Amino acid sequence: MKDEERLYTLALTRTPGLGLAGAHNLLKTAGSAAEIILHAKELAEEIPGLSPKLAGALGKPDILRICEAELQFAEKNGIRCLIPSDEAYPSRLRECDDAPLALFYKGNADLNSLHIVSVVGTRNATDYGKEICRTFLHDLKEMLPDVLVVSGLAYGIDIHAHRAALNHGIPTVGVLAHGLDRIYPAVHKHTAAEMLSCGGLLTEFPSGTNPDKQNFVKRNRIVAGISNATIVIESAVKGGSLITAEIADSYQRDCFAFPGRINDEYSAGCNELIRQNKATLVQNAEDFVKAMCWDVENKVPRAIQRQLFPDLSEEEERIVNLLKKQPEGKQINTLVVECNIAINRMAGILFELEMKGVIKALAGGVYRLL
Repeated sequence: MKDEERLYTLALTRTPGLGLAGAHNLLKTAGSAAEIILHAKELAEEIPGLSPKLAGALGKPDILRICEAELQFAEKNGIRCLIPSDEAYPSRLRECDDAPLALFYKGNADLNSLHIVSVVGTRNATDYGKEICRTFLHDLKEMLPDVLVVSGLAYGIDIHAHRAALNHGIPTVGVLAHGLDRIYPAVHKHTAAEMLSCGGLLTEFPSGTNPDKQNFVKRNRIVAGISNATIVIESAVKGGSLITAEIADSYQRDCFAFPGRINDEYSAGCNELIRQNKATLVQNAEDFVKAMCWDVENKVPRAIQRQLFPDLSEEEERIVNLLKKQPEGKQINTLVVECNIAINRMAGILFELEMKGVIKALAGGVYRLL
């Protein structure tokens, strides 16, 4: 059933005239891609806006054959095709209205790590920006050993962020504007290969997709939506990193920017973000971690006496009851799906339960009852 849903979800992404917003609306109404594809004609009578012509286009044999071939290509090349109902699908991204219906992922990083940071910036990185990448990620690793760094594998700040992360043992994921059958730019192939064993490569585009200009704008929403926060290191007054920052703000995610001298071309965008209060000024990893309140998490006592009868909220009770059924613990993303609680809210609730001595955090974002 899961493979069938995956196939039909891919078919929705290729249906002419449907579009992402239309597909999301259909899924909200029908509940699954299989229901949409298998009962398109009946749904056309029930759903306003689903014309007979569009209903007839859903699930066409030629589209299904293309999607089957794509899934075969993915399996052959060790690529996972993730759909929103999968536990491994990024929970933070799932909360966004324009989340991709399918993601192609190759790598070993947990896309639902507790701490995910997107680092973006100009393609014309200066020595100042490169040094920030090195020092910021070095210090961030020291303060948050489990952090995951996301960027776009592009020239400039992106590739320097990826390489600095790898140098400091931080898993890093590159979000691509094309299919996983190629790497663009080609000069970054070696770094991309390294990332497969310490991070990964992620895209919503199927194999055969070229790195066209409009695809870079589309992929920016994934960079912004997959993380807790977006950090702009260098940017001119116009650029893709500013688009990513705007998208992060629209998703109500935290956005930060490193300032620069007022006459530096590639600090002008960052300075403007700060001036307009669209980004918080950050000067180092310590500033960032404190602003995110992640330093508080690290101060949780290792041994907390559990209250005999702690007062639990309804949401806390729901989580505790789920953990009772699985003594070895559950991963945070599983709890998000089963409780239908947003990832940021879930992290806060789990922190409260840990402070009350009810649960214990284990490696890999797993929690179990004490």
